[in-house]
Amino acid sequence: MGAATKAFGEYFHGLRIATGKSLRKFCQELGLDASNTSKMERGLLVPPHETLERYAKCLRLKKGSNEWFTLFDLAAAARGEIPSDILSDEELVAKLPLIFCTVRGKKVPREKLDELIEIIRRA
Repeated sequence: MGAATKAFGEYFHGLRIATGKSLRKFCQELGLDASNTSKMERGLLVPPHETLERYAKCLRLKKGSNEWFTLFDLAAAARGEIPSDILSDEELVAKLPLIFCTVRGKKVPREKLDELIEIIRRA
């Protein structure tokens, strides 16, 4: 697994520890396999999309909070996906290649960056 999976696992582990729940207790509450959850925390298993809402609730994350978005964004990155709320904005999706170029260190025309900045400001 890659760095994104490890980043999710470390973040998830920190949140679980902050609740004061052992791995076993956390998994018992959710009816999950402790072995798989441990693998996920260690970055050996990709976080499953279908149980993220349950994880977030058990971790006492408020929907829409920074912690909630971080959990879901790291999970999407670990799965090699772009978060669904980003993909639902067609105008922003059209500008994603500019972000990719920037991250890769390629030169992006100033007018294209200005367009992207305006989209982000309106979001």
